[in-house]
Amino acid sequence: MEPVTQLLLRLREGDEQAREQLFPLIYNELRRVAGALLRREAPGHTLAPTALVHEAYLRLADADHLDANSRSHFLGIAARAMRHILVDHARSRDAAKRGGGLQKVTLEEQLVYSPDHAPQIVALHNALEELARLDPRKAQVIELRYFGGLEGEEIAQVLNIGRATVTRDLRTAQAWLAQALRQE
Repeated sequence: MEPVTQLLLRLREGDEQAREQLFPLIYNELRRVAGALLRREAPGHTLAPTALVHEAYLRLADADHLDANSRSHFLGIAARAMRHILVDHARSRDAAKRGGGLQKVTLEEQLVYSPDHAPQIVALHNALEELARLDPRKAQVIELRYFGGLEGEEIAQVLNIGRATVTRDLRTAQAWLAQALRQE
């Protein structure tokens, strides 16, 4: 059994030392996920990958019960935490600006965080929340792929579905989100 999986099992059993051992083991992977989220950020942005990882760590470390059963599953949970951090950050920037006048951008562009994209990130989050109400699995597939940086096989493992189902869900969810964002 992989060391990360062993630590997750120990953590689920209440071993708090496992939490302290877990994060250093997967820090680099969390940093990779955060870097993927912020990769195309314009110079001078206010949120760095390291800060995003550390904020996610604090949120996950404060969680009473971290119910992950594998490395991929944990990365999915961490990706969701990072997504919520980006959304919170975008909302606070948007609230300060009260900008309105959202410009239409593609799904890929919306995943690049910058203060200028704060309204689009909030719009994407709202669309994902609506998709989650309609079809939770499709929303999870999008979240794991774009926010978690997981590949199809890893997503299939986390969600316990077939690779072909991941591909179909991804295509359907992307089309649904594009339509929802166009209407916004």
